[in-house]
Amino acid sequence: MKTINNLNNYKENSPLVLSIGMFDGVHLGHQSIIHHLKEIAAQIPNSQTAILTFWPHPRLVFNPKDNLQLLNTIEEKSQLLKNIGIDLLFLQEFDEEFRNLNGEDFVRQILVEKLKVCYLVVGHDHVFGKNKSGDFSLLQKLAPELGYKVEQMKAVNMHNDHVSSTKIRLALQNGNTPLANEMLGYSYSISGKVIHGKKIGRTIGFPTANIEVNDIKLLPQKGAYIVEVELKNQTYKGMLSIGTNPTVNGVQLSTEVFILDFNQDIYGENIKINFKDYLHAEIKFDSLEQLIDRLKEDETLTRQYFS
Repeated sequence: MKTINNLNNYKENSPLVLSIGMFDGVHLGHQSIIHHLKEIAAQIPNSQTAILTFWPHPRLVFNPKDNLQLLNTIEEKSQLLKNIGIDLLFLQEFDEEFRNLNGEDFVRQILVEKLKVCYLVVGHDHVFGKNKSGDFSLLQKLAPELGYKVEQMKAVNMHNDHVSSTKIRLALQNGNTPLANEMLGYSYSISGKVIHGKKIGRTIGFPTANIEVNDIKLLPQKGAYIVEVELKNQTYKGMLSIGTNPTVNGVQLSTEVFILDFNQDIYGENIKINFKDYLHAEIKFDSLEQLIDRLKEDETLTRQYFS
């Protein structure tokens, strides 16, 4: 997959089969659009599949105080799109000039003149341009004149509701990782460097790796989770805690993983955590002994999950 960070640098003339959107999470709804892009491109000689997405998220531009956290970093989103087999990824900065384009100018100047789009596939609720002045009906109206085809995909439904990035975020904020994973089509993950913590875990027989997580990433609800750990091309079983360690009067939020059957110094290493299931909410115990007993219970449940 080729990534283009500045649309002005794009000089190719091959016809593009393209979709537009944030694609946060690259969930099952997004994947259905991408698979359809690939089916169409297979029928158009010399064409390429492409995604046009934006950074930062438009919601953060229009409302900087919005505490929106995302399902993917740019790097994660790029890797997911690459894995699915997209040919071109356009990363457009959502700057002043771009956000002031109205819907029709966006279609004429960006999609047709710059990108040579021959076929557009958009989501069921996609809007674009200043004041949301562009939508599927505008794309349909301009298509005959500008020489492209356009198609609108239906939503992917699950449990009598359509899959969306917002619903996945809500599931994670409620600790419902199995539902979030079902809508994503893969396990939700966080990645980061292993950093030094207070090292309390090692004193009670459960040494943990503290993870430095990108601020833009959505952390699931505080609590304990069953996870898979990817480290140095190996996969391990683990228990993850998100919280402030209230039993020892902690105040700072931390993300810590206890890796089962593991004893290595991994400070400074990059680690990836795949969420599998929710164990319980964050608990303040009356003693370290109670905490240790609960950790032993969690370990038993984690081993049972993987067996």
